[in-house]
Amino acid sequence: MKKRTFLKISLAAASSTLIPSPILAMAGKGEKKLRTAHIGVGGMGAADLAAIASHPSVEVVALCDVDSIALNDALTGYPSARAFKDYRKMLSEMTDEIDAVIVSTPDHMHAPPSIMAMELNKPVYCQKPLAHHVSEVRAMRKMAEQKKLVTQMGIQVHSFYDYKLATLLIQSGIIGKVRRVRAWSPKNWGYDGPAFKGSDPVPTTLDWNLWLGTAAPRPYKNGVYHPGNWRKLVDFGCGTLGDMGVHIFDTPYNALALDVPKTVKTKCRRPNGVGYPEKNKVIYTFPGTQYTTEDFEWVWYDGKGAPKKNKELKLPNRDKLPLQGAMFIGEKGRLLLPHFMESPRLIVDGVYQDIDISKYDPNETLGLTVNDYERDAPKHYHQFVDACLGKEKTSAPFSYAARLTETILLGVIAGRFPNKTLHWDSAQAKFEEAEANEFLSGIERQF
Repeated sequence: MKKRTFLKISLAAASSTLIPSPILAMAGKGEKKLRTAHIGVGGMGAADLAAIASHPSVEVVALCDVDSIALNDALTGYPSARAFKDYRKMLSEMTDEIDAVIVSTPDHMHAPPSIMAMELNKPVYCQKPLAHHVSEVRAMRKMAEQKKLVTQMGIQVHSFYDYKLATLLIQSGIIGKVRRVRAWSPKNWGYDGPAFKGSDPVPTTLDWNLWLGTAAPRPYKNGVYHPGNWRKLVDFGCGTLGDMGVHIFDTPYNALALDVPKTVKTKCRRPNGVGYPEKNKVIYTFPGTQYTTEDFEWVWYDGKGAPKKNKELKLPNRDKLPLQGAMFIGEKGRLLLPHFMESPRLIVDGVYQDIDISKYDPNETLGLTVNDYERDAPKHYHQFVDACLGKEKTSAPFSYAARLTETILLGVIAGRFPNKTLHWDSAQAKFEEAEANEFLSGIERQF
């Protein structure tokens, strides 16, 4: 693969947001289908495929995966779709037969197919985090805005009731201005072990070169990379912060109208060049907004035992914290937002307080209040489809998703410089600490 457009586009992307144009051929009386192509159809890709295809106006016309087992499994549900193992061939051969593209690959291969699809003027739904490197994130945002394309990042809970309610409550001032958010996940998408040695035969069902994509070449090892453990490894995933962090950051980030941070510091073990640290504490400072104090701070914990005990996380009645979640600490109290499928809880002076939702949502604009995962899980996907058809707007377009992902990635980079505060210059898209800037982009191997 040649160094494509995402290397040519300036790292400092334009900040203006443009309203995406619908697919004109699809708008109108609704008699036509949105023809979708899916890149990566195993694991989460299979879930993405099913959710997109559940929309009555979708026709799945192309499936792509470097693993023939995943590809053949997907084909059983969509036998009329054309099958490919190389997304470049699919997009080139079927340009005129595809209306929208869904990207569900490992993190390091989010940007290349997304950018190629957008070069061909295709709307893109891309799984989280938006990309593996800050340079890619900014390039994706700039291209989407310049071409006015419909885009959506796959943070499905963004469209769930509890998260929309928390946003409304915070922006309505239920706890006053927020001075700190503490967020956590005890998941361990890290690896503190040694470098991998030796090699195993590549399965005949896997195209190892295409799976590696832009990453540096290395021998195949059973159970190390494909299909499941790549999130732990620095060349392919983004660790726990880049996985669960995107979901758990999303609502506080959106509710507080945050931009990218001013500083970031990660407390963790020293880098080993192979995997992400198994335990991390990441401390961000952000410019203040209308919903925060000027000295606003964000603290993230991950790994076994997360979060570390803190009086700001102490719950009434000696209740245990939810396994994952976020706590807003404000001038007038705290708001706990569990992850996920649980309603936010208001705490004032160490006591739970009832929330009169009708006071904050008198017109019931948030819709149904009873959680139902099977009902709500497709909403975020269907919103993308409807936006492509000119009937809706996406709530997590690349203009938003790029800022959120950039924030996450800056914390990931800080893990390479344990206990050192990095200062981020958003306008110039670089750190004041020059040694950190080499991690803003990748090697982009030709494959």
